[in-house]
Amino acid sequence: MLIPLILSGGSGTRLWPVSRRNLPKQFLSLSGDGTLFQQTVARTQKLPEVTAPIVVASEDHRFLAADQLLEAGVQGATILLEPMARNTAPAIALGAMKAIERNPDALLLVLPADHLIGDTKSFMAAVQQALPAARDGWLVTFGIRPDRPETGFGYIRRAESIGSDAFRVERFVEKPDLATAEGYVQDGGYDWNSGMFLFKAARYLEELGQHAPTMLAAVREAYATGRSDLDFVRVDAEAFAKVPDDSIDYAVMEKTARAAVIPVSCAWSDIGSWSALWLSGQHDEQGNQREGDTLTVNTRNSLLRSHDRHMIATVGVDDLIVVSTPDATLVAHRNAAQDVKKVVDQLKASGRTEHSFHRVVHRPWGSYDSLEAGGRFQVKRIVVKPGASLSLQKHHHRAEHWIVVSGTAEVTCDENVFLLAENQSTYIPLGSVHRLRNPGKVPLELIEVQSGSYLGEDDIVRFDDVYGRA
Repeated sequence: MLIPLILSGGSGTRLWPVSRRNLPKQFLSLSGDGTLFQQTVARTQKLPEVTAPIVVASEDHRFLAADQLLEAGVQGATILLEPMARNTAPAIALGAMKAIERNPDALLLVLPADHLIGDTKSFMAAVQQALPAARDGWLVTFGIRPDRPETGFGYIRRAESIGSDAFRVERFVEKPDLATAEGYVQDGGYDWNSGMFLFKAARYLEELGQHAPTMLAAVREAYATGRSDLDFVRVDAEAFAKVPDDSIDYAVMEKTARAAVIPVSCAWSDIGSWSALWLSGQHDEQGNQREGDTLTVNTRNSLLRSHDRHMIATVGVDDLIVVSTPDATLVAHRNAAQDVKKVVDQLKASGRTEHSFHRVVHRPWGSYDSLEAGGRFQVKRIVVKPGASLSLQKHHHRAEHWIVVSGTAEVTCDENVFLLAENQSTYIPLGSVHRLRNPGKVPLELIEVQSGSYLGEDDIVRFDDVYGRA
């Protein structure tokens, strides 16, 4: 049994302002059809004898993962929720424990959810090549054949062949300087460390127990004391907090004597920065990669992305990254793309929220867009999915006016339940117990005007919620 294990807990800070904590890059459509997460899942479903995936996701992203699996038509997936980030070694251990429940001899294909693979056929062939070694107890990683000297990736040094196109790993190498990276490419015996793996779930836990026994014991306790919640499996937060933070490379792969590598050329990119996205995408005649409403005059080798109604126009510039969202604009030199993370660090340090939240915030029932705000008012555009419902709730400090733009709204306000059609409105007094539901077959869109002394999202008391939120 081959089980894909999709790791979707990354934050993607180097792709700010598009990637943010509440909507990181793996859940965004950055290249090709669907989000990176959906593309990753879709690749696995083309493999022979593959089962539904196991997804390890952050608690904050549980509904994003579930919704995107539903959109992709994937059924039977298991979503394991991490209460806090503990790096890849514990996340893979959680997935391995779940896989063994399905089948004690299960093979795990471990894939980060935020990678781009342009040549799916070559990747699938590499997985088939790796199966014999994995069945023989090797921990197989996929090494990407380098097409340029790259200082942003770790490298793997190949040793002797162990058959079936696999090689024993001689050593893992940290991210090198440019001169060293050039030497690796000229040598021909080094591959980029992709962070993708294939091995028996039981073998991984065996190696983890040998090299990181404290970690394995803590993960086992957290998993054993977890519980099912709707479509999710929640591990115990208190127990998981005791799990050491470490990557699979440091915890296992650099210590085991049974590490193997399959070299592959599959147009791979980890989309670790805007410059990496520029490299992997299509360009116009001037070398520009453009999305949205953009105009260029004498502009070359630049990445331009407009994610709102504002046009981006550039004149007489080269090698720039210009990315615009409704509430932030990034302008950077393409060679400095890795430093975008420093902007995120400054936002965190100053107590701002632009690194965490988009103006459009996604919820399990739909989304809202904060259009305007003042001292005692806020205007939002709310979209509710067909059949979805917000929680039964009340607010201590604000009243609300709802105006239906399209669709039909079922409104609960204290003891009254009634329908609103397009162009109709209602008033929700401060302190009233209320609920909004979409009983129709098309999305419900409305404008909400809030007024009061405090308008924060934490001014909410929930009495009933179909999504299990407190």
